[in-house]
Amino acid sequence: MQLITQNQPVVILSDIDSVAVARRALASGSRVESLALAAADDIPSGHKIARRAIAKGEAILKYGQVIGVATQHIAAGAHVHTHNVSMPSNHASNELPPSIARTAVLPPEQRRHFMGYRRADGRVGTRNYIAILSTVNCSATVSRAVAAHFNGSEMLKQHNIDGVVALTHGSGCAINTDSEGFKFLERSIWGYACNPNIAGALLIGLGCETNQISSLLKRYNISEGPNFRVFNIQNAGGTRASIARAIEQVSEMLRNIGRLERTSESVEHIMLGLQCGGSDGYSGITANPALGYAADLLVRNGGTAILSETPEIYGAEHLLIARAASHEVAQKLLDRLSWWEHYTRINGAELNNNPSPGNKAGGLTTILEKSLGAAAKGGTTSLNGVYEWGEQITEHGFVFMDSPGYDPVSVTGQVASGANMICFTTGRGSVSGFKPAPCIKLATNTDMYRRLEEDMDINCGGIVDGELSVTEAGEKIFDILIEVASGTPSKSEQYNYGDNEFVPWQVGAVT
Repeated sequence: MQLITQNQPVVILSDIDSVAVARRALASGSRVESLALAAADDIPSGHKIARRAIAKGEAILKYGQVIGVATQHIAAGAHVHTHNVSMPSNHASNELPPSIARTAVLPPEQRRHFMGYRRADGRVGTRNYIAILSTVNCSATVSRAVAAHFNGSEMLKQHNIDGVVALTHGSGCAINTDSEGFKFLERSIWGYACNPNIAGALLIGLGCETNQISSLLKRYNISEGPNFRVFNIQNAGGTRASIARAIEQVSEMLRNIGRLERTSESVEHIMLGLQCGGSDGYSGITANPALGYAADLLVRNGGTAILSETPEIYGAEHLLIARAASHEVAQKLLDRLSWWEHYTRINGAELNNNPSPGNKAGGLTTILEKSLGAAAKGGTTSLNGVYEWGEQITEHGFVFMDSPGYDPVSVTGQVASGANMICFTTGRGSVSGFKPAPCIKLATNTDMYRRLEEDMDINCGGIVDGELSVTEAGEKIFDILIEVASGTPSKSEQYNYGDNEFVPWQVGAVT
């Protein structure tokens, strides 16, 4: 997409598109010179206007791709949205294409660097946290009390620790131990405990819950050590005794860790989770493609970028499959989509659901339109791997991790998989943080950026305002990514947000 000029009232994303996107609200009857027509209806900002007459049953094209079909005749200049567009009966074919070569990366001496915390296993953190993990909701109170005791204390400052984060949740009992939900819970707890942003972890259980500490240790072949401790409240003597015991164990852990310092490290050690939430009609035009450009820069510097939210690539999966480095990788993605089709069917839902009310208000009409814009976060490099939710990611480059579209669950899976940074694009606004991973928020439009400036890190609305290109915005994102990875706090970190976004994926019955 070329630089948008400020006098353009609409944006045309592809020459073959049947719609354009309004840069600003267009009143009915107002002349749109670039389309050589007048608006037939009031067109809200970020919504679609028909570039020409569209027949009933004809495919609606945006991004050069089908986003829906007309449910009635649509006149040139008319508002194109949920009242006259529906999902097609089928979408793009998903036949496996020839495998492509993996994207080449820069030689080590040419890669960018950041200041990070090198761990004993060779991985590098962007932050330095102590984690208090609950096996079950019953131990959440103790976990939070321990974190509250340490946060803001001189002891943390002396050891250069960013904070003690209590990772609590609403599960852990009355759950089938053979279910996917139980597997995901164990995977998330252990994944967070060994995330490179965690210097030490304490796991606290109640004692009688389904999610037993002993089972977790056995499954992952792990044992206690100076920087990983465990205990149950029922064995410790109750709530107050457990808080005192945990405080002493964390204090010992801090003395063992000592004071860690940042060192210069290659950005190949950055694993970036790509997320979008509260999307609007500008998401696929501004922040998402700009983040995709930044993801390409990270990949070419040897790093890893993780695209997720499987329901939100539905209808755009053919674009990812075409980038698969092998048939095995492509098939894994198709298998995850098949799982979702089954999962939604047995739960009385459909995978091709419409976007949320906020998405619709922002101009998105169908899940295909949302998916095509969301997939832009993944850039253009080869797809090197496909992973289940929370599975440890071992490939470098661009990869996909299966997850719901619900942001807290999706990000929890990415962090459990090893992500040490998050970039989050939003058009309607988001106020989440994701400890222990710093989160950079990217606004898709200038109006929202100004309203929520306390929460937004970067304004990508300048793309549609005609002030910068996607390339320029992507380079800016990459530079800020390195700054934040090196210790500059993101907006959510400045205000200490991010204690409530650990949300393991609950799949299956709770009994």
